[in-house]
Amino acid sequence: MSARPAPARRQAYPAFERIETRWADNDVYGHVNNVAYYAFFDTAVNRWLIARGLLDIERGDPIGLVVETGCRYHAPAAFPDTLQAGIRVARLGSSSVRYEIALFRDGEDDAIAEGFFVHVYVDRATRRPKPLPDAWRQALESLTA
Repeated sequence: MSARPAPARRQAYPAFERIETRWADNDVYGHVNNVAYYAFFDTAVNRWLIARGLLDIERGDPIGLVVETGCRYHAPAAFPDTLQAGIRVARLGSSSVRYEIALFRDGEDDAIAEGFFVHVYVDRATRRPKPLPDAWRQALESLTA
């Protein structure tokens, strides 16, 4: 059996979004429930896209649909932790993007969790894949690993 990979380091991520844990994120075991991590990942990426004027959640085109996701946990988080979500792009296709996100506690360099998801960007009306606009591609290239 192979050894478990070491946690990612902060310097491996070119962009960060702040994530405030909430009281409701904790479960009966006293730590943030695993499903909350996926919401943190989605929040970080979409906040980054919105801040750059790329994603308009009400009228924008294209929109991203998640087609694959995963997470590896290294250490627990709990309310009231403040986390930093490191974001990078591992693969940039014509209509798809593999985002990799790592969560770090403030002041720490080792990730407490690492995840990914793949967005396929589609036409809002038809839900069929469409190529990423040039502005999206340029911005996402700044996140390439």
